Amino acid sequence: MTFVQIIDCKTSRFDEMNRLMDTWVEQTKGKRTATHSLIGKDRSDASHFIEIVEFPSYEEAMRNSNLPETDRVFREMVAICDEMPTFTDLDVVRDEQLYAATVRRLLETMGTPGELPPLDDLVAEHYHDHDPAKEQDTVGRDGVRRELATWREGFDFAFTVEDLIAEGDKVCVRWFWKGTHKGDFLGIAPTGRECTMSGTTVFRCGGDGKVVEGWWEYDRLGLMAQLGMLDPLER
Repeated sequence: MTFVQIIDCKTSRFDEMNRLMDTWVEQTKGKRTATHSLIGKDRSDASHFIEIVEFPSYEEAMRNSNLPETDRVFREMVAICDEMPTFTDLDVVRDEQLYAATVRRLLETMGTPGELPPLDDLVAEHYHDHDPAKEQDTVGRDGVRRELATWREGFDFAFTVEDLIAEGDKVCVRWFWKGTHKGDFLGIAPTGRECTMSGTTVFRCGGDGKVVEGWWEYDRLGLMAQLGMLDPLER
């Protein structure tokens, strides 16, 4: 789960504080586990500063805190501050930017050549997939991998994200799919044809950033027609 630490401090020597932060960044290069940080100044109090630091998890934050460079910089920071800084530790329970990034990575990973990665960092163990083209929903990460195996054995393919909107815990993505029919797909022998398909999927994400549910809408009949399985009039 993503972890955020908020550092609240007051100092009239911000230029020194800024130089100290630059020193810490340089000294911890290659060791630092923070993924993002920013510093804001209080508009009503020029001596009041807040730093927000993001980590992949609480454990990674603790690794960062235990670096000898971090301990040394903290002691120097306290000496610069007008009063003792305060720390607030937060587990992130909603991050729309993270959810959007996860969905993009998931679609990219689905079409990645070679062996399919485990998906542990993208899909929740008890993921629930809704697909109107199937009689039963796919439940569980292993089920998703089996479903993907069917598509990956039948096609070399890739997704292109046309539009993506994140709100709350949901991400809606309008995508374009392009693939070459290279192997057996639902009993259809390989044709070598290049096929295209468009669709929209709504994903729901959990507090850890992983996808926990998905609702798919896509032109499967159109795909079957391109594979020569339907008369165009039947569409």
